[in-house]
Amino acid sequence: MKICKIWDADYPWDVRVEKVCESLIEAGHEVHLVCRNQRRQQRLERQGQLNIHRLPALPRVLDSVHKLANSPFPVNPVWIQTIGSVIRQNSIDLILVRDILLAFPGVILGKIFGIPVVLDMAENYPAMLQDRLKYTPTSLLGRLARNPIQARIVEWLCLRMVDHIIVVVEESQERLVRAGLSPDRLSVVNNTPRRNQWGPRQTRGRDAEEEGLALIYLGNLDGSRGIDVTIRALRNLKDQDFLATLSVIGEGPNLDEFRAMARQLEVSDRVTFTGRLPFSRVQDFVDRSDVGLIPHYATDAWNTTIPNKLFDYMASELPVIVSDAKPMARIVREERCGMVFIDRDPYDLARCVKGLVDPVVRKQMGQCGQTAIRRRYNWDHDSRVLVKTLETLGMMHVS
Repeated sequence: MKICKIWDADYPWDVRVEKVCESLIEAGHEVHLVCRNQRRQQRLERQGQLNIHRLPALPRVLDSVHKLANSPFPVNPVWIQTIGSVIRQNSIDLILVRDILLAFPGVILGKIFGIPVVLDMAENYPAMLQDRLKYTPTSLLGRLARNPIQARIVEWLCLRMVDHIIVVVEESQERLVRAGLSPDRLSVVNNTPRRNQWGPRQTRGRDAEEEGLALIYLGNLDGSRGIDVTIRALRNLKDQDFLATLSVIGEGPNLDEFRAMARQLEVSDRVTFTGRLPFSRVQDFVDRSDVGLIPHYATDAWNTTIPNKLFDYMASELPVIVSDAKPMARIVREERCGMVFIDRDPYDLARCVKGLVDPVVRKQMGQCGQTAIRRRYNWDHDSRVLVKTLETLGMMHVS
């Protein structure tokens, strides 16, 4: 089967796009990836067996036009023309589109060429935009261009026009069923790590009582990620003479706000903001950490998606502390791999941190998480669901 995979950003790189393409190629399928070309890379490239087709690159003197041409809005003619050309020239059998922004062009072209369209929906996009408007500094243009009301309309249309929808967690599937979609049109493919993605954690013999309990956060730094809650929890722990430190690895629009908050609450000596780091450096920080942290607000967005880092922490044998956002809380409680605190409650978060001071408890929870990764939450399992789903749709189309 020849599959056209549509990705709304530059490639490389995205971990889920890479895993999906590799799994389909390993299953014997031919994959053509259509992606943005904001960085003006060569238009046609072959990486191993993956065929990459990028959008046209305009001269730098036309940079604003180039950015507009690359924008993944639903009726962008540049995207429609490029995807259509790839489908026609390569006799594509199935379209797999990542996220809602480009689902509409995928649906249009699927109807024109008579091929099935599958939406790989990573998140509740309208709810994510709502969080961004509420908690993250956003320009007037950004507020107009990424409007949650418009996004809900586009989502409603696309969900009913695509042939099948892949979601990343059961709570997302439940949301769509409540919205009237048939469960037969939905499959869950978690964004789990490859078995060999994270090597065994090389612990450094730290003394948590002397050096403090080392917390780590990996990911973007926008307003709904709960870093503000964590900083307040560190202040509360400092008031109790309990030493805990936090390494924040990532970038985002709220970074300056979080740094200012740490200074204001006089915990700058306990918080390290590293910015974005290469994977080897991230692994080093993970090795020196005691607890993986995901303090995301329990909003509609985070109640219907799952952060990759939960599985990354579990694979690294780190015990975790998560907010009570539904998917995270469910998995952590089921697998007994960490503790859950009340959303946006720094005092309850501080309680959880103190609850993991015992290294024996941390070891037991870390082992439970790693066992869950080996048993269920790994890409070997989820890739089989992905491949079977697409092959079934392809066979139905042929028949």
